[in-house]
Amino acid sequence: MNSLKIYNTLAREKQLFSPIEPGHVRMYVCGMTIYDYCHIGHGRMMMAFDVVHRWLQASGYRVTYVLNITDIDDKIIRRAVENGESISALTTRFIAFMAEDTAALGILPPTFAPRATEYVPQMLNMIGRLESNGLAYQGSDGDVNFSVRDFPGYGKLSGKSLDDLRAGERVDINTGKRDPLDFVLWKSAKETEPEDAKWPSQWGRGRPGWHIECSAMACALLGEQFDLHGGGVDLQFPHHENEIAQSEGATGKQFVNYWMHNGHIRIDNEKMSKSLGNFFLIRDVLAKYDAEVLRFFMLRAHYRSPLNYSDVHLDDARQALTRLYTALKEVTPIAIELDWDAPYPRRFADAMNDDFNTPLAMAVLFDMATDINRTRAPELAAQLLALAGTLGLLERSPQEFLQGAHGGATDDQGDTLIAEKIAARIAAKQSRDFVSADRIRDELLAAGIVLEDKPGNITEWRRA
Repeated sequence: MNSLKIYNTLAREKQLFSPIEPGHVRMYVCGMTIYDYCHIGHGRMMMAFDVVHRWLQASGYRVTYVLNITDIDDKIIRRAVENGESISALTTRFIAFMAEDTAALGILPPTFAPRATEYVPQMLNMIGRLESNGLAYQGSDGDVNFSVRDFPGYGKLSGKSLDDLRAGERVDINTGKRDPLDFVLWKSAKETEPEDAKWPSQWGRGRPGWHIECSAMACALLGEQFDLHGGGVDLQFPHHENEIAQSEGATGKQFVNYWMHNGHIRIDNEKMSKSLGNFFLIRDVLAKYDAEVLRFFMLRAHYRSPLNYSDVHLDDARQALTRLYTALKEVTPIAIELDWDAPYPRRFADAMNDDFNTPLAMAVLFDMATDINRTRAPELAAQLLALAGTLGLLERSPQEFLQGAHGGATDDQGDTLIAEKIAARIAAKQSRDFVSADRIRDELLAAGIVLEDKPGNITEWRRA
């Protein structure tokens, strides 16, 4: 279980994972900017690193996991002003909504979920160190900027050279900057901004830039050098590149050993984003689909690969997950201690240790389900549950999943009606009224209810 290899964006290759402190992994992931509900692209990112978190724990590591919350930002300020409410009221409300979404998806809570506004002193301290090291300066407009050309390693994560970077493409042009490639560390307060978006500093009242927030929170909670840093692939440049420049410029130490980036969710082969208007909120999807189905759908693709979203793919995921639960329905698992040297667990671990290859690991689960259907072996059922559990899957009873409403809500009145129709069908069969029995079966099937006749005049049902 100690042969984990991770694709390190910094090295551009898979590397054997070795934490700085044996047995302890320190991990930081860039979380949400909180001003609206989370969409499934956010869910995919949190899911990807939830699996990393879970597998590290299953591998015997103690994990200190930091998933930050950006609660001060241009978009947040704009939305709060539009709503006529304080920034804190806006962000606190949507943090609660995010917690509901992540809980529904079975995402384990991080060790720390720091809010950027709680770490402004640490950000100011880091900016001061950068200024002392000749890497930060205050522009004519009052903003404090990072001097990109004075940091020799800039571009090592993204592979971009300074000569290739064109001003205005991804960096705002600001007349207060010495160089258009420089980025802001501290934004000078503007008269039009609300008072709760302003903090005192030696450079005047203002607020932190986005990039410095993560550097300060990561160093405060995990130390100046730690093991893993993750986020969406869109953050590789400029956000993560700037994090490296700030952190290493301030401390003189390598900031992070392993960088991980998850792929986007795509709609019709376009990146899903709010700016394109082609996004789906997690809570809207969960109104139609069971949360475990959405989790299963996301885990069928490797975390670094793009993932195409559609109802067709979710319907297929539901049918596939149904196969796993159906295999467990007729078998009562026994209590076991998982033996990682057994054939199926070994294959599963090999897949997960190969850069968290969830598609290959899930293929092992389906092989196990086929074997369980053939052998009805309780030990295999126990292994299947244990392995799936490391991915946050199969954690309910088969009946609960197979008879549950698609949106995850219970429907006791509907269940009562189904039971009544099944009883009427059994009575019709007993009186040899097969026309009525078939009609009831067809009515239920049309309503998405599949009947399964068992020996002893027993009929079970599940949702299609």
